Amino acid sequence: MSALIKIKSIAGILACSLVLSTGCKKYLDQKQNQSLTSLSGVQDLQSLLDNFYPVNTYDPSAGEISADNYYVHDADWSGLDDYTRNIYSWQKDNLFRPGNFNDWSLAYNNVYRANTVLDNIDKINRTPGDQDDWNNAKGSALFLRGKTFLQVAWVWALAYDETTASTDLGIPLRLDPDFNKPSVRATVQQTYDQVISDLKASIPLLPLTPIHLVRPSKSAAYGWLARAYLSMRKYDSAWLYADQCLQLDNHLLDYNTLNPSAYPPIANFNPEVIFQSELAAWAVLFNPTAKMDSTLYASYDDNDLRKIICFSDNHDGTFSFQGSYAGSDYIAYPFNGIATDENYLTRAECYARKGDVSSAMNDLNTLMIKRWVSGLFVPFTATDATDALNKILSERRKELLFRGSRWVDIKRLNKEGANIVLKRIINGQLYTLPPNDPRYALAIPADVIANSKMQQNPR
Repeated sequence: MSALIKIKSIAGILACSLVLSTGCKKYLDQKQNQSLTSLSGVQDLQSLLDNFYPVNTYDPSAGEISADNYYVHDADWSGLDDYTRNIYSWQKDNLFRPGNFNDWSLAYNNVYRANTVLDNIDKINRTPGDQDDWNNAKGSALFLRGKTFLQVAWVWALAYDETTASTDLGIPLRLDPDFNKPSVRATVQQTYDQVISDLKASIPLLPLTPIHLVRPSKSAAYGWLARAYLSMRKYDSAWLYADQCLQLDNHLLDYNTLNPSAYPPIANFNPEVIFQSELAAWAVLFNPTAKMDSTLYASYDDNDLRKIICFSDNHDGTFSFQGSYAGSDYIAYPFNGIATDENYLTRAECYARKGDVSSAMNDLNTLMIKRWVSGLFVPFTATDATDALNKILSERRKELLFRGSRWVDIKRLNKEGANIVLKRIINGQLYTLPPNDPRYALAIPADVIANSKMQQNPR
């Protein structure tokens, strides 16, 4: 499928712009060159947030490229650009193409978009008839900024560590649309404080049910807060927000109802999806270039329907992933949005860490029975909290493939002593990434450092 014809409608109500990188930049340039008086109403601001391509499909992919769920053959490696090769092999620098179309610039483009809305929303007169629209625009902008800052931190900052967060290098927290102000790196603590502040502030403004899943809702904000706190290893808070999310939406998709031969086998906007967003498209993640880790693939039980639904046979002894919740976009745009399956796993993990084995296994089994062949599921059991945690983390990895979560999971779990060592063999050469290595905070694009004079991540 060509990205040039990718269109998503919002139930005939929203006009989602068909805008690619240059078109998006042109659109934003027009907005920033116009006087503020041209932003005459809430709908003008909402239109900035309803631009589907940049807002919902350009989330940072570098963490997923760096993670260990897949590998590429040497022949495919030779066809990748130098920047992708460097990310894939955990090089120290030269990771991102200069200019306006890389993970960093796409993310901060959305921060600028959110700040433009937030800077103007209070200047627009409200009437009783448009209060809900005003709330949605402001809440959506706070949501967008909070989740974007979080994803930037996952890629370009070290794992959150409460003992060092007040001094570790975080990310630039740009909080207004004045692009003439210099960028300054906050600390990791300040970064996560801002993420949590934005997401919490969005909740009372967002609706329980959006007019379409490409717009955020209260449950979507709860889901991102659960992700934020999980990545901080603040498990009581992660439990709270995963639970809040599931209180509003706990639907699960029964994989027995799916057709493994369908293309794609799992539809977008399926019953588990709470908020639809996708990772930016980079060729190394495309099916079939990305080959599944063979040990990971072999870990699926033969009665686990994910083994036949979520993978395609490349007929050369390898398998590629096809289980994305991005529907027909999965080849190029992996789903990384909020879904109920992830929240069940997050809540289960947090239960296990609190020692509540019964509740932990109940959440895990509630999910897994929907993944197993009908009538053949034997509920998971655990001898103690450690056994429960290990089983939940194993299923988390198998369930959340290519969701943008594995990289930050490795970072946080290595802080817990998991000792996960990443390895790749490329043209006979072994590349490794040991736990807590400085390269887990990727190098900021060189042109950004040159222009801003910010401190680069230590290498």
